[in-house]
Amino acid sequence: MIIKPIFNENGGVLSEYPRPQFKRNSYFCLNGKWNYAITKTSLKPTEFDGKILVPYSPESKLSGVSRQLQKDEFLHYERSFTLEKDFNKGRVFVNFGAVDQVAKVYINGYEVGVHEGGYLPFSFEITEFLVEGENVIYLLVTDDADSDVYGRGKQCYNRGGIWYTATSGIWQTVWLESTPTDFLNKVKITPLDDLKSVKFEFDKVGENPVSVKIYDGTKMVYSVDNFADNQLIATLSNPKLWEVDAPELYRVEFLCGKDLVESYFGLRSFSTVTVDGKKCFALNGKPIFHNGLLDQGYFHDGIYTPKTNEVYFNEIKNLKDLGFNMLRKHIKVEPYLWYYYCDVLGMLVWQDMINGGAKYSALQIMLCPFLNLHLNDRNYKRRKRANPLSREFYMTEAKGLIDALYNCVSICLWTPFNEAWGQFDAMRIWQELSAYDSTRHYDHASGWQDVGGGDLCSKHIYFRKLRMKNDGKRILALTEFGGYSHSVERHVFTDKKFGYKSFNDSIKLQNAYENLYKNEVLPLIKTQLLCATVYTQVSDVEDEVNGLYTYDRILKFSPEKIKEINDAVYKTFKEVVNKQ
Repeated sequence: MIIKPIFNENGGVLSEYPRPQFKRNSYFCLNGKWNYAITKTSLKPTEFDGKILVPYSPESKLSGVSRQLQKDEFLHYERSFTLEKDFNKGRVFVNFGAVDQVAKVYINGYEVGVHEGGYLPFSFEITEFLVEGENVIYLLVTDDADSDVYGRGKQCYNRGGIWYTATSGIWQTVWLESTPTDFLNKVKITPLDDLKSVKFEFDKVGENPVSVKIYDGTKMVYSVDNFADNQLIATLSNPKLWEVDAPELYRVEFLCGKDLVESYFGLRSFSTVTVDGKKCFALNGKPIFHNGLLDQGYFHDGIYTPKTNEVYFNEIKNLKDLGFNMLRKHIKVEPYLWYYYCDVLGMLVWQDMINGGAKYSALQIMLCPFLNLHLNDRNYKRRKRANPLSREFYMTEAKGLIDALYNCVSICLWTPFNEAWGQFDAMRIWQELSAYDSTRHYDHASGWQDVGGGDLCSKHIYFRKLRMKNDGKRILALTEFGGYSHSVERHVFTDKKFGYKSFNDSIKLQNAYENLYKNEVLPLIKTQLLCATVYTQVSDVEDEVNGLYTYDRILKFSPEKIKEINDAVYKTFKEVVNKQ
């Protein structure tokens, strides 16, 4: 069964149910216009500055504000809501996809919780604070993009080059849902390596047993009633596997007491196989080439957030149609729906952890790599991790990210560190995280500052010819390259142009792209068993004009030519593998 996405045709702001991996029928969307104010004090204002369209950050055009929140300012949100009498089934929760960076949440004047970090989902129970009739939700938000504690990604107050506009506040969907008093808190879903079984681990509130029903389309293919244990292994007859060209998904229903939750899974395994003494990726036990793009997830009108969820879906589908089978989600965490669309469409995902630490030294992150100078990543002061809270929060957020996205079928690899940005103890952290989630691959230090860990020999190559050697110890992967730039008039963010090699017309750009693959990438596949490529990048981002698409998503290339090149990549890899 291939599950199809459904878009809300009744309007509303990003109003589709935001968490298909754990879906209830109880849904009250709080996206829309809220009151907002930006002040110099944490005191709730007596008057607001105006309206902001949630969930767009105040820095974006779509928010209706277009104002940068500074580190010494406070962002206030408020709106009212009224629930139908039968909405409350016993408990009510408020859910946030993501709020950047520290958020205090109040219901009817009562503080219900505080969340730190700008990238992960969170929720608070608000049952005892609700009243009949109109209720008021209020958020107090602070955000310091220069903080040495919290992950910040590529946000910068002084944006330019590869560093982008700092965003703040609510940037993913906000919604209410209700559960019975006893309910299913979460389910961890692990497809097993036998490719016919799936393990469910239940986290429940209360002692109710769980009933499980698995469906292939409308046909029920597995069921168990009133299962009392907290772990269940379900084995399917005639299993259908999740593949990039046939992304079969099973729908599953969990009933815990009166709490009904719907989810889905795909039967797949990510492993490593050896071909002629060299390691390569395997999906379901078969060698596979990961042919991908760097995907930063920025939009010209919404910055971190697209205008509609259909924008997400169409972009992934278009990239799949161009022949790519993988996206490296770079230094950003997307809403659950983005990963769902990758699951549905069969797009592999490499997921980066969020970088942080103190302000980086240009010498260390820009010059040292090109001189092949590797610095000790256990020197916390030099690596910009002197603050122990920074190191502690990194691990909290990294494990929180794994927890949040564990059930996403398409995620096949985690990247703890990129280009030494705030990198510390990379070997230890890879070992700890790989024990925490052993079902995926790891690129422990993408690009440089390699300390010998992880599953990949990971290289970023921009300013020289692609030369790589496979020593057979790890999978050889070109995890960033290309970055060829071309500025399309009237489809740019600024008049500044950043890229790694510039071309003044689209024909020259396309010819250079084609030559790069034919003359450098394909030979590396043939001679060194190169197993992955991540071309920079999906789209232009602010000053960067090195995308396949412009910032507002106009394709710069011939789609037929890109598809032809990608087909040649897969054909070459297949020929090499089949010769062995």
